[in-house]
Amino acid sequence: MRSRIRSRERVSWLVLAIAIAGVANADEPAKWLERMDHALSTLNYDGTLAHWQGGKVEMLRIVHRVQDGTVSERLVSLDGSGREFIRVGSKLTCYLPDKHVVLVERTPAKVSLLGEFPAFNKQTSRFYDLKEVARMRFDGRNTHLITVMPRDQYRYGYRLWIDDSTAMPLKTQLCDGHGKVIEQIVFARLKVRRHIPDSAFRPGISTAGFRWLRNDSVPVKETVAQSGMVWSAGHLPPGFHMAARAAQTMPGAPGPVDHLVFTDGLASVSVFVQTHAEQPRGQAPKVEAARVGSSYAFSTVVDGHKVTAFGEAPAATVRFIANSVKGEKVSTPAPPVTLGTLPPGPFAHSSPPN
Repeated sequence: MRSRIRSRERVSWLVLAIAIAGVANADEPAKWLERMDHALSTLNYDGTLAHWQGGKVEMLRIVHRVQDGTVSERLVSLDGSGREFIRVGSKLTCYLPDKHVVLVERTPAKVSLLGEFPAFNKQTSRFYDLKEVARMRFDGRNTHLITVMPRDQYRYGYRLWIDDSTAMPLKTQLCDGHGKVIEQIVFARLKVRRHIPDSAFRPGISTAGFRWLRNDSVPVKETVAQSGMVWSAGHLPPGFHMAARAAQTMPGAPGPVDHLVFTDGLASVSVFVQTHAEQPRGQAPKVEAARVGSSYAFSTVVDGHKVTAFGEAPAATVRFIANSVKGEKVSTPAPPVTLGTLPPGPFAHSSPPN
């Protein structure tokens, strides 16, 4: 009898141990995403990476430094366009030699030139499955293969090979709902350094004869006072909400442009609203759509305003959000909503496509 009781106790303790281990393992992938985000934002590193998108490969160099609380970054195209992006704090300078233009604008100080990689919380767990698929060697390093896969058709998924020692993402894949790779980023060389000199953040091209453009944000009150409209969205795809609302001047635009950001915690879609000519009576609003790399853009006309939605998300999501945007006439300006800002994705620009 005693032996049976002891056997049952052993089985019970074994089941409990397995259950506890299961809970710990379930939390581990989320912890690796946290470590990766911390590494990307706090380490000093210099790397060369291959960016694959739409059947084309571009080699880039990324330099990242945190010094005295200020983040400096430089992203350089090593082939192709030769473009450079240099960010110091909230100031972003874009050198575009193929267009002979330098664009200077303000950007959220915490947004990296590499874009935002997946973070995981209770909100996102409702719409994504997070797993550690394997532990494997990649480019001579031990890595954790983490997958973040969507539960519906409104978002993309990720596969990430995270370095065991530095927590840097050595390889990243953006995938559709069927697991097909849409975009891939692979580090060919990566060095974590104690010190990176100021010279690493100077442009490597001459800007003689270039045209300089400045894209500075303006107060929301001015935009509302001019248009008399506050823009928002009604019904949204599951899990999406408005995370930010602001206004900014943009090259080529006749006046300030309203900028809304919608996110589910991982994916994000930017919506730009600007004054547009009225549609003739009886004529349907003109719509335009285009795929820009891994991002999708969709434009339509709402109440005499051009609404352009742009984001690293499936076409159905971008169209859904654009068609949900509506304006409300107000007599007093509405305050800005700044719950946080998210860029469309790695290497994506915050401005709408031309």
